Amino acid sequence: MSHGVKVRVWGELALFSRPEMKVERCSYDLLTPSAARGILEAIYWHPGMVWVIDKIHVRKPIRFTSVRRNEVKSKVLAGNVLNAINGGKKPLYISSREEIVQRAAILLKDVDYVIEAHFEMTEKAAEGDNTGKFKDIIMRRLRRGECFHMPYFGCREFPANFELFEAEEIDTAYPGEEKDLGYMLYDFDYSDPENIQPLFFRAVLKNGTLNLGDCEVVR
Repeated sequence: MSHGVKVRVWGELALFSRPEMKVERCSYDLLTPSAARGILEAIYWHPGMVWVIDKIHVRKPIRFTSVRRNEVKSKVLAGNVLNAINGGKKPLYISSREEIVQRAAILLKDVDYVIEAHFEMTEKAAEGDNTGKFKDIIMRRLRRGECFHMPYFGCREFPANFELFEAEEIDTAYPGEEKDLGYMLYDFDYSDPENIQPLFFRAVLKNGTLNLGDCEVVR
């Protein structure tokens, strides 16, 4: 489609956390649609448009590695913030010396994807906004390597390199193969800000491509 785009993203490490892992993180097998949307929004975001992910092409074999990382085991409580606002003496800091803990994480390594996506106009678009204007801005930013903030693969310590993918054919790591990856996070439903719901879908990788156009989304 005229307002579609293909973006190659790649990096050394990635972590798309499975929600069923409560403490130590374990990544999905590949880039999730919500993470792909986040990468594109890091490159260009505007209230007058919304990104829709069509396909994710896997260009390198899925490989995992395990690392241990320092994390803090607690967070500042909202109640402490409210207490401090009202003149209380609750501490509003976390002592990394006391709260630090080492946790293992199973990450993806040496990842390389092509995100195929398009955008749709929203009701927040201004009078002068149109698809041609947005497409020109997006293409210009991709060719120049510009972004609002550095895109990342799941966690900010895993940056994602990106570039406009202009080739017609996309070589994948699994031609002629079909892989059932089970249920994967699709995105979040923000229609009710008081009750944000996660959405999932059955991820099937065919010929190295995750086609989101014909997937069934469930809550």
